[in-house]
Amino acid sequence: MIRAAALLLALALPVTGWTQGFTSAQRAEIVEILRQALRQDPTILRDAIGGLEAAEQAARATAQRDAIGAQEAALFRDAADPVKGNPQGDVTLVEFFDARCGYCKQLHPTMEALIRRDPNLRVVMKDLPILGPNSVLASRALLAAQRQGGYGRLYDALMALRGEPTEPVLRQQAERAGLDWARLRRDMDDPAVAERIQGNMALAQSLGIEGTPAMVIGRTLVPGAVDLPTLERLVAEARAAR
Repeated sequence: MIRAAALLLALALPVTGWTQGFTSAQRAEIVEILRQALRQDPTILRDAIGGLEAAEQAARATAQRDAIGAQEAALFRDAADPVKGNPQGDVTLVEFFDARCGYCKQLHPTMEALIRRDPNLRVVMKDLPILGPNSVLASRALLAAQRQGGYGRLYDALMALRGEPTEPVLRQQAERAGLDWARLRRDMDDPAVAERIQGNMALAQSLGIEGTPAMVIGRTLVPGAVDLPTLERLVAEARAAR
């Protein structure tokens, strides 16, 4: 344990830091001790690296919790956001997604099952179009559809879509969902729609979100698609912490 701690310190600090105050001979002796320790027990290096990674993960989790707390209103209480599930639910899950994201499409049936199984869950949808121009186009269409009360219907259609959400495809899907395409197309160009997308981008950046899907449950940031039992556990933990 002492050897591992010494090596961890040596690996964690710059050479000019951990050798400061030692003579050249003492520094050479320390380096030789470390080399011998590694030759005798190579697992020391693995343990040291594992310790560094664990410390980094803990620091990252703390920073994310702090960021979520700082952005609580924008995350959970923006009246402009589309909501699925129970609008009066006692726990809110925030989902950042891209309409072209394959992992978001994989997550969709899991999220639908979660909503069905938890009648007190409120799900806030945050469009985060990070995968190119067609992603932006799809997000603009979704937010325009919200003005006709059709966000959920168009969202479900795009999650089932296996092709690109080009404008002709969006028109087809919108009309199938019973939406007024001419009105929707005009609303897509409203600067307020672009502002909402930019706001979501800035919010995701402040939380350190690097891809989609990403979810915020309580004070926990969940990157990537996860299974139903994991989501149910995280929701239960958030509910217990209220």
